[in-house]
Amino acid sequence: MITFFLTVSIIMCLLMLLSMYRALFGPTVLDRLIGVNAIGSKTVVLLLLIGFLYERVDMFVDIALAYAFLNFVAVLAASRYFHKRKGLYEESFMD
Repeated sequence: MITFFLTVSIIMCLLMLLSMYRALFGPTVLDRLIGVNAIGSKTVVLLLLIGFLYERVDMFVDIALAYAFLNFVAVLAASRYFHKRKGLYEESFMD
């Protein structure tokens, strides 16, 4: 069972690389926000898988819940900020 959780954890890390690409090279700010949110969501799952590996799920559930709440608030704050600036759909970098 440990090899299963370890394999799923490695696959999750590889999937996080795809979201990292979207967060770094997304064509719009909205794509970057979605990429960062996906990384945060996958990190919550990765924390739970680490809890299963160390057989301390109760401790890691608390950490994962706190991280999920922090991720949610951060993405809401960033999206509200860019919405107020009217820059949510435009490119923020000068090419």
